[in-house]
Amino acid sequence: MKLKKRFVAMSVMLVLALTTDAALAALAVGAPTPDFTTDAARAGVAFKFSLKEALMQGPVVLYFYPKAFTSGCTIEAHNFAEATPKFNSLGATVVGVSNDDIETLKKFSVEACRDKFAVAADKGALIMKQYDAALWLKPDMADRISYVISPEGKVLYVYSSLSPDQHVENTLKAVQKWRSSAPAQ
Repeated sequence: MKLKKRFVAMSVMLVLALTTDAALAALAVGAPTPDFTTDAARAGVAFKFSLKEALMQGPVVLYFYPKAFTSGCTIEAHNFAEATPKFNSLGATVVGVSNDDIETLKKFSVEACRDKFAVAADKGALIMKQYDAALWLKPDMADRISYVISPEGKVLYVYSSLSPDQHVENTLKAVQKWRSSAPAQ
């Protein structure tokens, strides 16, 4: 019985340690964001997405997700699709990033993203590594991390949780906060 309790205690400590490390892995608020250009799809149409160009229009909600068409990622995409008009009204662009190929993302952009926002292909997991958004145990796959990036290319907000539930609500609040404090144009 003592061995079983010890094993359970060690398992809990390991999970807590891994969870803490994952939360610390994301870029910090205020950090400069790496620029990138990559293949993306919106409404089933492939194009080149440039972070630099998107930031010229306003803040960017850049969210990383593990895999297109999995249950959590589909829920998160639906949630972002529903909220995209709110983000757009605040001047923000939404883009999701995964290590899926562009053909998969063309379909995902229609079915899960409902033609509302772009999803970008991170071939070789290079972008997620630059953003410290790779899964610790599977570094070729994205963790579920959402960033709000200022037009100046700085992290305004970061949220990391494997649950898709709070990403949209939290990033929308961060964009609203940015909008209320941004200088009038």
